Amino acid sequence: MTEVIRVGGGKGYDVAVGRGLLDDAGQFLGAVGGARKALVVSDSNVWPLYGKKAEKLFRETGMKTLSFVFEAGEKSKTLETFGRILDAAAAEKLTRSDVIVALGGGVTGDLAGFASAVYLRGVRCVQIPTTLLAAVDSSVGGKTGVDLPAGKNLAGAFHRPSLVLCDTSTLDTLPDAQYRSGCAEVIKYGMIGSEDFLRKLIARPVSEAPEEVISFCVRMKKDVVEKDEFDVGCRMLLNFGHTFGHAAELLSGYSISHGEGVAAGMATVTRAAVKFGICDGASLELLLSALEKYNLPRVIPFRVPEMRSAVLSDKKNIGGELKLIVPEKAGKCAIRGIDPASVGKWISAGRTSGWNRQK
Repeated sequence: MTEVIRVGGGKGYDVAVGRGLLDDAGQFLGAVGGARKALVVSDSNVWPLYGKKAEKLFRETGMKTLSFVFEAGEKSKTLETFGRILDAAAAEKLTRSDVIVALGGGVTGDLAGFASAVYLRGVRCVQIPTTLLAAVDSSVGGKTGVDLPAGKNLAGAFHRPSLVLCDTSTLDTLPDAQYRSGCAEVIKYGMIGSEDFLRKLIARPVSEAPEEVISFCVRMKKDVVEKDEFDVGCRMLLNFGHTFGHAAELLSGYSISHGEGVAAGMATVTRAAVKFGICDGASLELLLSALEKYNLPRVIPFRVPEMRSAVLSDKKNIGGELKLIVPEKAGKCAIRGIDPASVGKWISAGRTSGWNRQK
């Protein structure tokens, strides 16, 4: 059964969640009515699995379907790849009435979304996430962008999709490491908004009810994004674990995945919050239990000085103040402005020795 979640505010859009949507999603494509061409952007892992199916879906609506496939991985999330997508769109003479389609995980969604935001100053975008992480988080909300040598997601734009299709059958081919990476973002939603949801994740694996889990996370994100589309207020709560997590990703040369970084980042900031008397120890233990359940890392492997330097290059450093998302208890986090000079203290307080990353 398909659930359709409407994200409102401005030009709203639908997020459809269900199994087999790539086989039968014609009824949703009215959101891109009038498009004559669809440029499908995908990576070298996803395209062989679902590229032809996506092409067929859009072709059946009368669109000419074109493709752009890039080398899979975070290292492709660059201005160079972004420029190549724009060149492909221009070579195919896409117009403002046409559509760019993101078929894949978070890297694909960010690249294709950014290209659709910039090409001709904005064309429509359809997000088709094929990873758990993209389904519950990056495909919804309109954040797009690429990495710079100085840090993650430092260039980008807000650009709403016209439609998001979450076909949960694509999760069947998801490698275990990517599944676990998505589970980190799912756990994040429990920590920022629902202790009950967090406990359910420990009691029952995400894989047993992916549609239910994805819909819950999308509804929570929808509520936040409708209040704060441009990430200047409550939407910052969705960055729980990301400040330290992004720094770990950068320092690893992106050998640490986004989900692994977020997992270790959540554990680090929560340990520090407990040590500073902001959060209770029981909430920390609940978080660590959830991370352990999904074989996610609980420790960042880098030294404090290098972590501090990487953190201070992050875009969350605003006006000389770092916006850090700090848990007060399981299911409730707060946005705290901290002095950049105290970043090292937070990292030190949240550290334990060792690196327990799962292979």
